[in-house]
Amino acid sequence: MRRLLHPILATLLAIALGGPVVAQTDGGQPDGTIAVESDRAQDFAVRDRIMAILGQLEGYDDVRATVSSGIVTLRGTVVDATRITALNDLVARVEGVVAIENTVSESTDVVERLNPAVERMQERIAQTIAFSPLILVALSAGGLIIIFGFWLARLKWPWDRIAPNAFIADIYRQIVRLAFVVIGIVLALDLLNATALLGTILGAAGIVGLAIGFAVRDTVENFISSIMLSIRQPFRPKDLVEIEGDLGHVIRLTSRATILLSPDGNHIRIPNSTVFKAKIINYTRNDERRFTFLVGIDPNADISEAQRIILAALGELPFLLDAPGPAVWVEGLGASTIDITAAGWIRQHETGIGMAKGEAIRVVKARLEEAGIALPEPTYRLIGAEASELDTSAPAKPTAAPAQVEVQNVGTDEDAALKEIIEAEREALPDDDLLRREAPQE
Repeated sequence: MRRLLHPILATLLAIALGGPVVAQTDGGQPDGTIAVESDRAQDFAVRDRIMAILGQLEGYDDVRATVSSGIVTLRGTVVDATRITALNDLVARVEGVVAIENTVSESTDVVERLNPAVERMQERIAQTIAFSPLILVALSAGGLIIIFGFWLARLKWPWDRIAPNAFIADIYRQIVRLAFVVIGIVLALDLLNATALLGTILGAAGIVGLAIGFAVRDTVENFISSIMLSIRQPFRPKDLVEIEGDLGHVIRLTSRATILLSPDGNHIRIPNSTVFKAKIINYTRNDERRFTFLVGIDPNADISEAQRIILAALGELPFLLDAPGPAVWVEGLGASTIDITAAGWIRQHETGIGMAKGEAIRVVKARLEEAGIALPEPTYRLIGAEASELDTSAPAKPTAAPAQVEVQNVGTDEDAALKEIIEAEREALPDDDLLRREAPQE
C-alpha cells in the first residue's frame, strides 16, 4: 500500500510546488517537473488516451504509440509531412508525457497517397449532387435577371430619348447590360452563400482591367473623346472646318474618327482624340467671311491715289458687304514694290469665297492699270563685265492701253459639284454619324 501511495504523493507534491507537469515547448517536447518514480498504470493510461485521440483524427490510422516511464514513442506513416509536426504538438499536451520520440515517416505508397484525394473528390461530387437543386435555382434566378437586362437594353425607348445621339444611347445600353449581369451573378452567389467569391472575382477583374487599360490607353482616350465630341458637337455636318492644318467639309463623326472632304475631293480621317484637343476653325459658323489679297505697285506711284483706286474698285463689286465694308492698307515695302493689302467681306452662303477673291483681284488690277499705276515685276541688277555691254539706250517699247474691264457678279457655282459629293458621301452611311442638326452646339 505504501508503494502505491508513494508515487501518487510525489506527483501531487510536484504539481503543488512546480505547476503543471506537462507544457509545450518550442521543439514540441513537454516541459515541467518529472516524477522521481514511474507509474506503469499511468503509462498505459497515457498510451490509451493518445491512441483514442489519434483514432478520432483523420490521417493517423497507421500511427502507433508506446509509453514507457512517461516517454512516448511514435511509429508508423502518414501521407502528409505537416501531420508529423502536428503530432508532436498534440502528444505534448497529454498529461503525464515526459518526452516524445517521433519516428513517424511520410508514406510513399501511391495508393495510400491517392486515397485521400479520391475521397475528397467523392465528397465534393456528393455535395454537388446534394446542392444541385439550389444551384439550379441560383442559376435560374441569375439568368432571368440577365435576360431581363438584355431585353431592357434592346428597347429604343427610353435610351434614344434621353441620349443626345445613337452613340451615347448604345453606351447607355451597354451599361445596363453590364449592370444586370453583375446583379445576376451577385444574386446567384448570394443564394449559394458564396458572396466571398465575388470579391476575389472583382479583384482579379480589376487587376486585369488595369493592365488592359495601360495597354490600350490610346484607344480608351479616343473612345472618351468620341463621347465628348458627340455631346459637345463643335461642328455641324457639311461645315467647312480647319483642324490641325487640314481643311475640309465635315462628312461625319464616327465613334473613332472625324471624316473630312477636302476642297480637292480627298478624304481626311482625323482621330477623335486629336480633334478633341485640337484648335478648330469653323468657317461656316458665321455667314460673313473676309478675304484678303496683296497688291504690289510701282514705288514711284502715289500710294494714297493707289489706295483710293483699289478701294473704289472694291466698291464696284456687288457681292461685297457694305457693313463691314472693304478696307485697304499698306502692308509693307517689297523688293521692288509697295505692298498694299485689300480686304472685302462677303456672305459665304451666297457667294463663293474663291470666286469672290478672284473677281476682286481682276477688277483691282484693271483699275490700277487704267489709272497708269504699274504693277512692276521683280527687278534684278547685273554686276560684272557683261553689264557694261548691255545696251540701255534703246527706247522702251510702247505698251498698249489696257482694255476696259467690266465688273461681274459671282455666285456659289464653284461649290455646287463639291456639295453634291458631300451629300452623296453622307447618304452612303446615314447611320454611322454622331452629328445631328438639332443637337446643341458649343
